[in-house]
Amino acid sequence: MSKGVFELTETDVINSYLVKVFNEILNIEETALKTSQFSDLSIKEMHTIEAITLYDEPTSTEVANKLNITVGTLTVAIHALVRKGYVERIRRDKDKRIVRLGLTKKGKLLYRLHDKFHREMVKETLKGMNSEDVKILKMGLENLHHFLQNKQQEQLHSKK
Repeated sequence: MSKGVFELTETDVINSYLVKVFNEILNIEETALKTSQFSDLSIKEMHTIEAITLYDEPTSTEVANKLNITVGTLTVAIHALVRKGYVERIRRDKDKRIVRLGLTKKGKLLYRLHDKFHREMVKETLKGMNSEDVKILKMGLENLHHFLQNKQQEQLHSKK
């Protein structure tokens, strides 16, 4: 260090970017929802719609597992999304006991707009990178993903 000036390490810089990026994405998504025709939704509801996906018709258990929440918590969210016109409960003739979840036209429109934002974000992130750079970024993100999954599991087990 020169003349008492604090120098950031690589770890400090990366941590700072991770925090900023997370907050910026959240802010952009919240603002986009509030100023759109989807202003009746929360971020959590939007991510529930994202977990249901466009083409699959997952069960509540599958969606709850994807979101790392209980089926009971998801049931409350789904009830609100059905009431707001974004999600529908689907029963097939084969087995009426199994309830699947699907997106309505309104839910599909939101899904596509949200997906477009994510695709633009990834495209911009990869701009100017060669295949080796992309490979390294992917490896770092996989490491982060595994770390976060482990933390979630620890939290789930500590609640029991």
